[in-house]
Amino acid sequence: MPRLHLVPKADSNADIVKQAYTIVFGDRDPVTQPGTATGSTGDWWPVFANSPGALEHALRGFGFYRDPARKLDPALRELAQTWAGWAVGSQFVFSQHCKSLRGAGVSEEKIAALPVWQTATCFNARERLVLAYADRLVTHRGRVPDALFDELKAAFDDEEILELTYVTCRYDMHAVMSKALRTEFDDRDDPIVEVAAPEGFSATDFLDTGRR
Repeated sequence: MPRLHLVPKADSNADIVKQAYTIVFGDRDPVTQPGTATGSTGDWWPVFANSPGALEHALRGFGFYRDPARKLDPALRELAQTWAGWAVGSQFVFSQHCKSLRGAGVSEEKIAALPVWQTATCFNARERLVLAYADRLVTHRGRVPDALFDELKAAFDDEEILELTYVTCRYDMHAVMSKALRTEFDDRDDPIVEVAAPEGFSATDFLDTGRR
């Protein structure tokens, strides 16, 4: 379960919550009758309903990048968003935007190769440039070398670069939040734990180089 309270449909008087629930779930209460068309539980929505203002702000962000007025190619935008999910380790963001990549016409070969885009040969020069920039935004926390940014400026105009930067950073945020709050496919235990040693092992054994 997510770490925050799930707000039932009947417990919110906020118009934005009611509207969002209706759009995504129809007449269902997402708490008592979970599930979305993409196969996720849909608990992101009742978690964000704890703050109707935060939900409304997030929805405006979704509307921003889906607006036909955006100049950046949706397929390139989705490559960056999906990479953000992978790089942060958010199963939810990565999985959902793999589906969005298909909707944007990106091939199965490229979707499968995304985790190893650095060595994959299926991406063209513009796609590789977008992924390199997205990696610098997410993995390197915005440390973008001048040489890379110069290449970006040669391939895209300033409006496209700002859209790419803004949307990628938003999805870095969504990936981090999903993991922290354990929403959707990120409701899973951290895999990095101590593995128990064999019975009879003593920590002092590490000092005995002859046993290594």
